Amino acid sequence: MIKTCVFPVAGLGTRFLPITKSVPKEMLPIGSSPLIELAIKEAKKSNINHLVLITNKEKIAIRDYLSRNAKLDSFLLQKNKADLLSDHNEIIKTSKFNFVYQDQMLGLGNAIFLSKDYIYDQAFFVSLPDDLCFNAEDTVTKQMISLHEKFPEKCIVALEEVSDDDIHKYGIIDGKLISDGNVYQISSMIEKPSLSNAPSKLAIIGRYILTNEIFDVIKKIKPDHNGEIQITDALKVLAAQGKVIGLKFAGRRYDCGSVQGYIEANLNYNQFL
Repeated sequence: MIKTCVFPVAGLGTRFLPITKSVPKEMLPIGSSPLIELAIKEAKKSNINHLVLITNKEKIAIRDYLSRNAKLDSFLLQKNKADLLSDHNEIIKTSKFNFVYQDQMLGLGNAIFLSKDYIYDQAFFVSLPDDLCFNAEDTVTKQMISLHEKFPEKCIVALEEVSDDDIHKYGIIDGKLISDGNVYQISSMIEKPSLSNAPSKLAIIGRYILTNEIFDVIKKIKPDHNGEIQITDALKVLAAQGKVIGLKFAGRRYDCGSVQGYIEANLNYNQFL
């Protein structure tokens, strides 16, 4: 059973400047709920209550948001408006939070590695809040956990078919379909390839189930030309050993890491209520 979800939220959100100068990207709202809360709700729908946030010391707003505000609670209670925060406070009450600081932006692989001391399960979930996913029946997390129950020894990545124009933005997999029309045995992957070098149009998006083996692999990965450790490079090592599968999930993803995707998500925010 997967009990822990890691949220890498240390990034600076430069595509949203100037607002992200003082407001973390993960605190940008969809309707009235920030991205980080929607990601946490998705995890908790699968009974994942241990939440590890890889952040930086400047993003105090995230930690404040995920803490009780006694003064505000008291005020709302006096005004008979406590229901306005009841769902939010229930999340805080029923969750265990660990905050880990990533002092330098050294890539997603490094961020995930920093969670090592807080992972007690054989496998754990990783969720990127700026990939906002919707499905009326089962969340992406639930879909992946169902697949994990069949393949508990393998890492699992969420896949989405992307357009030719977007291939260069993602990690793209090479693999073969193995079951149900949506599960792929991954043999390799390339981080942000050109269209001519892409082995497929199946992109890895921000949902992962990783086994503890990933930590030993990350330790051996060399930084890329930007000095970052890419989780794609670590998964590529395991994929060569037959230990990575992909799920082309049912549902729609909004890329809230881009301004256009964020606007589209807000135009459809009733889905996430």
